[in-house]
Amino acid sequence: MAIGTHTLGTSVGPLTFEYDWKDTALFGLSVGLGGNDLDFLYEKRGPKVLPTFALVPAYPVMNQLFAAVDGNFLGLVHSGQSFRFFKPFAPSGTVLTTGTVSEVYDLKRMAQVVFKLTSTDAAGELLCEAEASMIYRFDGGFGGQTPPRRPKEALPDRDPDARFLTPTRPDQALLFRLLGDDNPLHIDPDIAREVGFDRPILHGLGTLGAISAGVVLELCGRAPERLAALGGTFRKPVFPGDTLETRAWRSEDADTPGLVQLQTLVPARESEVVVSGLSATLRS
Repeated sequence: MAIGTHTLGTSVGPLTFEYDWKDTALFGLSVGLGGNDLDFLYEKRGPKVLPTFALVPAYPVMNQLFAAVDGNFLGLVHSGQSFRFFKPFAPSGTVLTTGTVSEVYDLKRMAQVVFKLTSTDAAGELLCEAEASMIYRFDGGFGGQTPPRRPKEALPDRDPDARFLTPTRPDQALLFRLLGDDNPLHIDPDIAREVGFDRPILHGLGTLGAISAGVVLELCGRAPERLAALGGTFRKPVFPGDTLETRAWRSEDADTPGLVQLQTLVPARESEVVVSGLSATLRS
C-alpha cells in the first residue's frame, strides 16, 4: 500500500540493542572525533559517550517504521531531528527503543513523516526521547493534511558568543553507514545522481552528530552529560569533506539560562546555511 495516513500510530518495539565500547568509539569516529579525543575513543578512559549515540540503538526501530510507511526509499531525505537526553549512556550496556509514526503530512509533490522514539536502559530508566522528520520526495498527493506553519528562525541581532569549526572527512559517510543507515544515497554516486545530487551526501544524522560533537567539546567542556537537548532542521546537503562552522548565541533570558541558539553553515560554499532552527540546551 502506498504512503498515506493509514500508517499513523504504527508502533514498533521495544527492540533491544546491546553495545560495547567499540560501538560508541565507532560512533565517535564516524562523526569526526580523532586522536585528540581519546576520552571518547579509548576503552581505558571509559570511554565517554556522545549523547547523540542515541540514534544508533534507534536504527533497527526506524528501519521497521520505514517498512511500515512504505514510501519510495530512493526519495527519502532526513529533514529534521531533535533529541532530549535524560541520562548519560554507559560505555557498554543494553538499550530498549520504541518508535511510533506520529505524523503524516501531504506536501502535494512530496510527503513528510514524523517518527517519535523513546529509549530506556535495561533497568527501565529513560535515556533519550527523539523526534525524526523525514521527507519522501516522490510520494506526495495522497490527500493528507499539510503540516502546521512554524515560526521563522530569529537569531539574536549581535555577534555570536562562540563559533567553532568541525571538519568532516571525505570517508565520513562510509564510516557512518556502518552504524545502521545503509541508504545508498550516501555511498553510491549513481544513486546520488539519480535523485538529484552530483555526488553522495553525508547522512543528516551524521551532520547533526558532528555538530553535537562540537557542542560537547567546545560548549560543554568535553562533558557529554551537560548536553540536555539538541535539534535542528536540515536545509542543504553536507558533502563528506566539508568543513562546518557552527555559530552559537547563549540565551540572555533568565527563564532559559541553558538555551543556546545555533546555526551551522559551510564557509567554503559562500557560508551556505546547512542546518537552521538549531538549538541546544546545556546543563550547568
